[in-house]
Amino acid sequence: MANHTPDPRALEQLTASARYHDYRYASNPLTEGATGEVPLVRFDAELHERGGSRVLPLDTSSTLGCAGPATSPGLCANFVRVRAGEAVLTDANATSHLFFVMRGAGSSAPADGDAGGQPIPWKAGDLFTLPARSRMLHAATDDAALYWVHDEPLLRYLGVTATQRQFTPTLYTREAIHEALEGVLRDPSSATANRLSVLLGNRLFPQTMTVTHVIWAMFGLLPVNALQAPHRHQSVALDLVVDARPGCYTMVGRTLERDGSIKDPIRVDWKPHSAFVTPPGLWHSHHNESGQPAHILPIQDAGLHTFLRTLNILFSRRTKDGGHDVIDRAG
Repeated sequence: MANHTPDPRALEQLTASARYHDYRYASNPLTEGATGEVPLVRFDAELHERGGSRVLPLDTSSTLGCAGPATSPGLCANFVRVRAGEAVLTDANATSHLFFVMRGAGSSAPADGDAGGQPIPWKAGDLFTLPARSRMLHAATDDAALYWVHDEPLLRYLGVTATQRQFTPTLYTREAIHEALEGVLRDPSSATANRLSVLLGNRLFPQTMTVTHVIWAMFGLLPVNALQAPHRHQSVALDLVVDARPGCYTMVGRTLERDGSIKDPIRVDWKPHSAFVTPPGLWHSHHNESGQPAHILPIQDAGLHTFLRTLNILFSRRTKDGGHDVIDRAG
C-alpha cells in the first residue's frame, strides 16, 4: 500500500501561500484600501504635439498598484506621435488594438512582413482595429498623432499570451462614422434621447455589438447647449476629446442630489485631442456651453463587461415632482 503520510517539508510548501480573510473586510478590497482606485486623471494634447516620433503610454499603474504601463486595470491608452516621413512601431501582448487618428495621414502595415496583412491607409478622423499578434509599423505622410488603446494590462494580470486572432483588421472611415451619426440624428426619437452617439461594432460580435470582443468605442455628439444627464457604468472610460471649444466639460462625482444633479462634482474641461479617465461607478454628466457642437470618443473594456453581464449602465432622469429616477437605459 502507498504511504499517505505527508512529508512535513512538502506540506509546508503546499500551505505556505494560504491566507484566510474575514469576509466582512475582504469582500470589498477597494473600500479596505487593498486595491487602488482608478484615478480621475487628464492627459493633455501637448504630450503629442511636440517632440520626436514615439509612443507615449498614459500610465497610471503606480496608483492602480499593478504592473505597467496601464491606464486602467484592463486597458492601456497611448498617444503615438509620428512626424512626417517617419514611422513608429507598436507592439503589445493584446487581443485587441484600437487606433483613432487625431491628426495627419499615413498608413500602417505589418512590421514582420505578414503575407496576409494589408496596409491600412488612414487620415484624421479614421479609426481602425487590429487583432492579436499585430506588430505594426505606422508611417506618416503628414505630421500625425494616433490614440492607441489595447488590452495588454488584462492579459498581463491573467498571465497569458494572446495567440488567437478573434477578428480581422477593420477600418472605420471618418465619413462612415459621421454618416452613421447623422442617421441617429435623423431618427425622430433622438429628439428626447439622453445620448446622441454611434456605437461602433463588428459583424463577428453580434452578441456584444462592440468594436472588438473586449473593447467598445462610442463616437458621441455633444450638441450646443446640451446637458447630458448623469449616468454611470462599471467599466472604466478612457475618454478622448475629438473636437470641442472652451465651455465643454464633464462633471464627475460619487452621488446624486435629490434633483438628479451630481453632488460635489469635479469638473474636467474638454480640450481637443486630450484624454481623461472616468473611473467605474462614478456619476458623470456632459455639458456644452461653448456655442459649437463637440464630439467625444469614450473607449472602454465594455465588450468584456457586456459578455460577463456586469456593465450595468444607469441613467439619472428627472421626475415631475423635482426628484429623479435611476433607469437602466437612455431616456
